[in-house]
Amino acid sequence: MHQDDLLDWHAAVLPSPRTLQGRYIRLEPLDPKRHGDDLWQALQGPESDPALWDYLPYGPFDQRADFDTWLAGNAETRDPLFYSVVDRRSGQVQGLLSFLSIVPEHGSIEIGHVAFGARMQRSPRATEAVFLLAEEAFALGNRRLEWKCNAANQRSMRAAERFGFQFEGIFRQHRVVKGRNRDTAWFAMVDHEWPALREAFQRWLAEENFDTEGRQRQRLEALRG
Repeated sequence: MHQDDLLDWHAAVLPSPRTLQGRYIRLEPLDPKRHGDDLWQALQGPESDPALWDYLPYGPFDQRADFDTWLAGNAETRDPLFYSVVDRRSGQVQGLLSFLSIVPEHGSIEIGHVAFGARMQRSPRATEAVFLLAEEAFALGNRRLEWKCNAANQRSMRAAERFGFQFEGIFRQHRVVKGRNRDTAWFAMVDHEWPALREAFQRWLAEENFDTEGRQRQRLEALRG
């Protein structure tokens, strides 16, 4: 698309706090009363990922009361709009993520505030959580879905590329987070790319793509071809 092309453009629809159903997980609007205990265990418990909070602007939380206050604040906002990740098999809440930077008049929206428990990381549940939000973003009429992270956060950078976001550059000295400089890496996928990306996600998440021990047969990147 040329930058000066005229568009038959209609603003995107704002996301609403509703449940999104997948094969492995469902995304529920964050409810601290129902989700808080599981999230505390997943994100702060003895088996949680010690590196989880390294590049997030909040956490870790030493006190449950501080964690509960943080959850309550997240549940009240609509930008960001937070979802809890519920494992359909066990019913456990294993992580959080959100929509943010929601600009419907330009059809732009971001996935961020990703905090997945250790049991969820590098699993079909993590991939499906991102897929469900991407599906929702483009179904709402957005033209652009963003992913931003600290440029030092190699895990997030690799994840963005694996999911099919294209790297767009670095904003140098973009933020100060926890007293440290943050250079921000920008990634995005756009609406005309989504049909092929969607097909690859669906093929990767299909039951037949995993062996009896849950190991993938084909990588997501390979399925994009």
